[in-house]
Amino acid sequence: MFEKKEARLILADGTQFTGNSFGADASISGEVVFNTAMTGYPESLTDPSYSGQILVITYPLVGNYGVPTEEREGGLLKFFESERIHVSGLVISDYSFEYSHWNATKSLSQWLIENNVPAIYGVDTRQITKIIREQGVMLGKIAVEGTTVPEQFHDPNLENLVAKVSCKNVETYGNGKNRIVLVDCGCKYNIIRCLLARDTTVIRVPWDYDFSTIDYDGVMLSNGPGDPQHCRATVANIKKAMQIGKPIFGICMGNQLLSIAAGASTYKLKYGHRSHNQPALMVGTNKAVITSQNHGFAVNPDTLDKDWEPYFVNLNDGTNEGIRYRFKPFYSVQFHPEASSGPVDTEFLFDDFIKLVENYKNAK
Repeated sequence: MFEKKEARLILADGTQFTGNSFGADASISGEVVFNTAMTGYPESLTDPSYSGQILVITYPLVGNYGVPTEEREGGLLKFFESERIHVSGLVISDYSFEYSHWNATKSLSQWLIENNVPAIYGVDTRQITKIIREQGVMLGKIAVEGTTVPEQFHDPNLENLVAKVSCKNVETYGNGKNRIVLVDCGCKYNIIRCLLARDTTVIRVPWDYDFSTIDYDGVMLSNGPGDPQHCRATVANIKKAMQIGKPIFGICMGNQLLSIAAGASTYKLKYGHRSHNQPALMVGTNKAVITSQNHGFAVNPDTLDKDWEPYFVNLNDGTNEGIRYRFKPFYSVQFHPEASSGPVDTEFLFDDFIKLVENYKNAK
């Protein structure tokens, strides 16, 4: 049992919420966002797309199934989406002091303390969510009793967060027949798992790596945190890849970067999309899919060149959920077809990508 200490969430508009600490004895500042998923906190906390953010989980009970083992499979942590926690802080309504799961090795509180991540329980997360929905995503601080609170509010979007979370060296996974370059902008491990399950060799490269020197069959552009406009080096490398013409598939941040490389613009959403149940429509069809999402920026489809077209559209607010090139095998989606955790309605997009790769190879 951890020592009970008072903790506060302080929003940039002056609103404060007082609860209790169940994480590290530390105070931090970041961008406050909310997630409406009912499960999956180990996956969410280790998702690099949350870098620099204070995550508010709206589901009322968190911690009840503890934290899974650090077992590895194929060189990757089997039950997490990266090697460490990426959120700056965690805010929940009710913490489960008792956990029970066949695969649990520790409590959520222990895990947060080990990773020096502060957390609060006992606050009204519904009210926090209402404020963010009405006013938009805002900066905030977690202030834990007895610790030094940052004087200024820190905006993580002013940083190149992608450079912060990307791998530092080229890494290779698997030994399949199709060689896929994975541009790591903050890659979730399940993207790698989904590729490996489809007979591939995955060559994971840093966000700014010039992969035109690598022998590859296709390019995967991963998810990642923050403002895509910081990733000019990535965009330049994507443009080179488009000139080569081999298949390109982008996910989340990858959708934004492919769009920028195609000449389109991006903008910051009012409060972002972060949930497991966002409906998206495949443009030109009646096919709707349920998606998992985690992003704060979006593509303006009106700025797409005439050779590009929207691929999916969000049925809740009409925002862009993907683009595709009319004449070459380039496409991307704003949601997460690898969805871990979350719905797997759109995992077929990986199959489509591999088919494009093999068709391209066979046509040479």
